[in-house]
Amino acid sequence: MKIKALFIDMDGTLLNRSHTISNRNVKAIDQLMNQGVHVFLATGRHYEITAPYHRELGLQTPMICLNGAAIYEAENGKMIEMHPVHLNKKRLHDATEPYNVIIHTANGFYCKNASEDILERLKIGKRQPQLIDNLNQANVQDVLKYSVRTGKPSPELSALFKKEAKVINWNDGFEIVAPKVSKWSAIQSIIKKYRIHPHEVAAIGDGPNDIEMLQHAGVGIAMKNAGEKVKFAADMIAGHHENDGLAEFIEHYLLRANAI
Repeated sequence: MKIKALFIDMDGTLLNRSHTISNRNVKAIDQLMNQGVHVFLATGRHYEITAPYHRELGLQTPMICLNGAAIYEAENGKMIEMHPVHLNKKRLHDATEPYNVIIHTANGFYCKNASEDILERLKIGKRQPQLIDNLNQANVQDVLKYSVRTGKPSPELSALFKKEAKVINWNDGFEIVAPKVSKWSAIQSIIKKYRIHPHEVAAIGDGPNDIEMLQHAGVGIAMKNAGEKVKFAADMIAGHHENDGLAEFIEHYLLRANAI
């Protein structure tokens, strides 16, 4: 079956370590679109640090942001779907007090500490995070994702929130979104409008937040730099993101398959 849509993760997949898109990746994506394939970005990033890359690629498709908690229109950045997460702020504060917590809302970012990594990621969106001392006292509305940076795997801590939210564990902490929210849930919403069957979808990524879309897409592709759990969820393995693994996969598989 020919692929009609490709959903691409950004960090560790589309982007290299310097947070840029290689010329080869740009060219491969352009060739795929010229074959009539719809190309989408599906990322854990906020809209403001997704949109510049979306424009760079010349995409006209909706953007999946914050692990599926929000979907934005390409033309004007209007949010067309939003799934806030509701947590007890006092309990969140008490449980995560020693760690940095990034709050992603519909209107911006909040965090306890603006680390170099956070500032580097936000640089392209040209918006500074607002600093907050106490999560319990923070007056924030429409929270779409919490990122808890512990600096280490923290499954026991993240498990405290599993009854009220969707938790994604990383090697340096965890993320919290609304129940049943994922990149795949957002993909399902989008492809229904495009009248594309899940079997006609390819999805490629490298992180724990990509696992569901790799499992359920017609073709799930994990990057070589992905963890073992991510690779296990995939149908195929692409090259390393530092070596244009995305472009290589598009050139050697998708372009050829769709040309038949």
